[in-house]
Amino acid sequence: ETPAQLMLFDALALDGEMLAARPLSGRRAALERFHARHGGPDLLLSPATDDRAAAEEWLAHSGGALDGVVAKRGDEPYRAGERAMLKVKQLRTADCVVGGFRYASGKRQVGSLLLGLFGDDGLLHHVGFCPPPGDNAELTAKLEALAGPPGFTGDAPGGPSRWSTERSAEWQPIAHDLIAEVKYDQVTGRRFRHATRFLRWRPDKAPEQCRMDQLTHELRPAELRELA
Repeated sequence: ETPAQLMLFDALALDGEMLAARPLSGRRAALERFHARHGGPDLLLSPATDDRAAAEEWLAHSGGALDGVVAKRGDEPYRAGERAMLKVKQLRTADCVVGGFRYASGKRQVGSLLLGLFGDDGLLHHVGFCPPPGDNAELTAKLEALAGPPGFTGDAPGGPSRWSTERSAEWQPIAHDLIAEVKYDQVTGRRFRHATRFLRWRPDKAPEQCRMDQLTHELRPAELRELA
């Protein structure tokens, strides 16, 4: 009912032989031989290259199910317990309507801005949140002055999920007067996977210009297999 795939990226031992002391280039060669014998639709081999242009092309397609690229030294052994790698993610920006806000826990000041984008249905859908910028007292007063409908006219905050808490439903809708440009790294479905970072207000943008098509398309399993 829920198919799973295993993505191979390193080999510390194969057929009783310990490989951890070998350089990554040697471990990779052993892993490729193993995958050639046993690989299939459910056992994939992560792509690897020493061609910078190829790595940059992979990075250009990251941001959905593909998290980014990892750079490792090919001449080093496996270093247990150490972060012997460099993770590279592509950060993108989007202009979002602030459709509401939540107060900080136990305080009468804004704790997070709730972000929305318009879909093809013409509705404003909740896509994530970001911490508030600048002076919280001034911003709180500004948001409270805008409190009221329409807020989110499509998908709204506080929908059922495994992360939902009682506080998830405690949010204040506001008028569509504020546009925020935010930085994000990944999108899952129609939501930012992680909290975004506020960059600046966009008074030059109209709310209807803030659409879902700004978000990077998420790579599907078939596309990931093509990369592999």
